[in-house]
Amino acid sequence: MATPEFISNLRTHIGHEMLWLSGVKVVVFQGDQVLLVRRADNGLWTLPAGIIDPGEEPSHTAQREVLEETGVKCEVTDLIGVGVTAPTVYPNGDHAQYLDVVFKARHLSGQATINDDENLEVGYFDLQDRPQLPPLHERALSWALDPRPGGYFA
Repeated sequence: MATPEFISNLRTHIGHEMLWLSGVKVVVFQGDQVLLVRRADNGLWTLPAGIIDPGEEPSHTAQREVLEETGVKCEVTDLIGVGVTAPTVYPNGDHAQYLDVVFKARHLSGQATINDDENLEVGYFDLQDRPQLPPLHERALSWALDPRPGGYFA
């Protein structure tokens, strides 16, 4: 897994201390199917997700992360929610917690494929036949499926 350079630079000063970061989750639909990735670090199926680089627009992060992880070019259509993750401790001892910006997107082009070393599998799944997702990814998917206007703000 590639750690963004700005985080590596910060870690040289603060070690494993807690970092407050911003990230995105992206619910990408192709028709009635949702795009999922199976992560290499823990084997869990999740939505495409990633860290927002300094100065980067969150919607651009969403498009970049989906393309980097899955080879799919998508169009962000909606901001569907904002929340906070639980504190995370990574295997190397780094501590982080994230502002979680959740977007809905639609497939534009590209074949869903493993496109980096962060994932073991990538694919579109029918909603009723998809793998179980971690709680915050399930929450994001439920937000994306809700037809009511407006976003969710946990």
